[in-house]
Amino acid sequence: MARRKEKKAKPKPQTPPSSSSEEEEASASEFDKSMDAEEESVETEDQNSSSEDEGNVTFTDENSKWLKPVKKSQLLSDDSADEESEEGENSDESEDDDESLMQVERDAMELDMAANLEREEAESELQRTVRDQSSIFHLPTVEELEGDGMERVVPPSEIRARIEDIIEVLADFKQRREEGRSRSEYLDRLKYDMSEFFGCLPELIELFLNMFNPTECLEFLDASDMPRPLVIRTNTLKVRRKDLAQALMKRGINLDPLAKWSKVGLKISESPVPVGATPEYLAGYYMLQSAASMCPVMALSPQPGEKVMDMASAPGGKTSYLAQMMKNTGHILANDLKKERQKATIANLHRLGVKNTVVCCHDGRKLAKMVNRFDRILLDAPCSGLGVISRDQSVKVQRTIKDIERTAHLQKELLLAGIDALNHKSKTGGFMVYSTCSVSVAENEEVVNYILSKRDVKIVNAGLDFGVPGYTRYQHKRFHPSVALTRRFYPHVHNMDGFYVAKIQKLSDWRPGQDKGKPNTEEKIVEEDVEIVNMKEIEKELGLGKKQMKQKESKTAVPSDSEMEVAKSKDDDDQDDKRFNKRDANKKGAKRAMGIKKKLSDKYAKKAPVPKKKKKTNAKVTKPRRHKI
Repeated sequence: MARRKEKKAKPKPQTPPSSSSEEEEASASEFDKSMDAEEESVETEDQNSSSEDEGNVTFTDENSKWLKPVKKSQLLSDDSADEESEEGENSDESEDDDESLMQVERDAMELDMAANLEREEAESELQRTVRDQSSIFHLPTVEELEGDGMERVVPPSEIRARIEDIIEVLADFKQRREEGRSRSEYLDRLKYDMSEFFGCLPELIELFLNMFNPTECLEFLDASDMPRPLVIRTNTLKVRRKDLAQALMKRGINLDPLAKWSKVGLKISESPVPVGATPEYLAGYYMLQSAASMCPVMALSPQPGEKVMDMASAPGGKTSYLAQMMKNTGHILANDLKKERQKATIANLHRLGVKNTVVCCHDGRKLAKMVNRFDRILLDAPCSGLGVISRDQSVKVQRTIKDIERTAHLQKELLLAGIDALNHKSKTGGFMVYSTCSVSVAENEEVVNYILSKRDVKIVNAGLDFGVPGYTRYQHKRFHPSVALTRRFYPHVHNMDGFYVAKIQKLSDWRPGQDKGKPNTEEKIVEEDVEIVNMKEIEKELGLGKKQMKQKESKTAVPSDSEMEVAKSKDDDDQDDKRFNKRDANKKGAKRAMGIKKKLSDKYAKKAPVPKKKKKTNAKVTKPRRHKI
């Protein structure tokens, strides 16, 4: 206000221009009146402002008449402006400092900032873990869950959170468990929640929990619901993998080599065209085949020129890989029980250019009659499919423990038949590979352990550097230590279908209950219900002499095959003599039955040339005689 009054003070009177005295007086009076009016208006404004200030704020000093408080908005705006100006100055100074610093100093500052940030995050995480571990999880009772389920629909996210909480409690059960609750109660609740969240039968969840710990079981179930990467196998009978990859990349397909252990596999990450309908596929340059299904063929490792049998060949993926590794040489017998499935096998073999394979449809359990015929045998046995849930979600609902036991019995029969058909005397072979697409122990380790006790075989290294060793102990069961040489593949560990591979070598035809010195051949006489008598044992029991035993042996001995054929030929000749007329024997031409006239074609029939017999001589030397020249 003081400044305002100073500004409005009376200005100095200006010297008027030269004029008359009357004009000067009139102008001076008007100027005085205007100045008086301005002073009055200023005084009224000062009074109003002072009254307002007295109503709002009171001052005790002498400056209360002209002091006025500033509004909060103005103060805040002034403060923000000051801060912005200070920040701007600081930023300018920091930019100047950064420009003045060397590159090494800047890198050191960035590292310090990153270390400080990491230290803060570690402290916060430590506090969070301490808080979580110190808290006790309340396991809801059955009554609470039923009441909650009647009131509302429980979302899957809440069930998932409860599953994770229970797993954390089971990891540190002594400190995190609730008083009065046992471990079985937590496991029962976990089993029920997992079956409800993943849509799986409770008995299968119990099977998985017996095989894995709770954390790994959750990872397995999560991975089983995720799709596996698309994999193709290059057909080296027609093209190289490098050329095939270049041709597919030109079509916009993103692909990479499968892994170091495979020289023919390609993994496709993205494809704008259907992979199963490209010209390269129709030309037979590749085959759609999962990475896990290549492992049994690689473990068998067939050699060119061998005799190989695929006991369950449909739809032909493994059979074509066998032919590819054998370079289309040797012989392959592709067998399957169902004819409808073999149609796809034949189509794939023709498309891929396989020429050394014979396709047949027989029950694999009856192939044991082909004793010692094959150098190598592959048995990809029918199974429950618990390792390929990502392809067929119905497995989680349809497969039961009884189904697993039923398929395990069939697998044992097929494996016994395959070992009997294997030739243990083969110089390059004598190996058999047993594989399934299941992770259950009843279909894998138990079957292999059963074979070790029924045949003279041993388990050898499968030649696969990756994979998890097979179980040697499961619950109360104990298996042979060599079962650890088998290999298991899991979707949550290897990003492949669940698979099992075991390589078996046949040592001899010996079976338990027989002397190892004697060969174990199936005697046909037993099948025809003919008793074979051991004469020495009877002689000892009855105390008969050698002559009497020989006489009895001549009466009760079983005729040999040659004697049976001679007797049969004599009977046929007797029947021919009765049927044909004796008078026709001296006539030309073949014999004919009585009452039947000769045909014209019989007269002019060409007779087979009879070889001339050499004349007998008394000469002892067989050398040709020399003729005189």
